[in-house]
Amino acid sequence: MSQNPLNLLLRFLLELGILAALAYWGWTQHEGLLQVLLAVGLPLIAAALWGTFRVPGDPKEAPVAVPGWLRLLLEAALFGAGVVALAAANQTQAAVVFGVVVLLHYAASYDRVWWLLTGRR
Repeated sequence: MSQNPLNLLLRFLLELGILAALAYWGWTQHEGLLQVLLAVGLPLIAAALWGTFRVPGDPKEAPVAVPGWLRLLLEAALFGAGVVALAAANQTQAAVVFGVVVLLHYAASYDRVWWLLTGRR
């Protein structure tokens, strides 16, 4: 199920959601140079982490290979950061919706979660 095109599209949109949530938080919580640095820097750091630490055998090459459980932990931390950023920016309803959609995505991607945890497809 994790390779279903609709699920892959949802995953991509959720990944963009992390970046948008972090940028929004940085922009709304500060002013001046710090506002710009956080609104640009936090999404860049998140994207760099997401793209750098990968599991061998994932669709793209792994610049830094990590075990599946660590990749799953990284994903959970970044999605969690998106939820927390929205909540901290007083967008509680958006945070709840984002978190629920992330959980539904992972429920639909049970085969990928299993593979990340056990190494078996």
